[in-house]
Amino acid sequence: MATVIRLMRGGRKKKPYYRIVVQDGRTRTRGREIDTLGVYHPTARPLPVSEVNAVKALEWLRKGATPSDTVRAVFSKLGVMKHFHDGTNPEEAVALVKDEAVVDAGYNAPPPVVEAPPAVAEAAPEAEAAEAVEAPAAEADEVAVAEAPAAEVAEAVEEKAE
Repeated sequence: MATVIRLMRGGRKKKPYYRIVVQDGRTRTRGREIDTLGVYHPTARPLPVSEVNAVKALEWLRKGATPSDTVRAVFSKLGVMKHFHDGTNPEEAVALVKDEAVVDAGYNAPPPVVEAPPAVAEAAPEAEAAEAVEAPAAEADEVAVAEAPAAEVAEAVEEKAE
């Protein structure tokens, strides 16, 4: 028997939830299910919920059941497909994932503005002058080049060349 793992819709208008079921691939989508593996509730508030019995799902995958595209995505998010490809069994029988909080489609306030932290206070110029006096002339030039902006460095190099 060609078995398929697919979603079976429930719920009311614009409030769907899905049961993840195993069905004969030759029957209609609303047909009789062989086994129920879990639920997928994408519109749950405040967090969407995916809950699957991972052990049962792996049994059916190993028997040759083919998941639909959406079921494959849910299984991947829950880690069932990784166990299937690795040939391992999960530690917990039931895999449960609650996604990020659902944001309403209406007006969303812009993110708060983050101000840059204040710059670190520079060392006093008197201390730099004292160090320059103590250092030999060659080292003083290197210190000046390292600390000066690019325009001042170019002027210092031209003065040395003359």
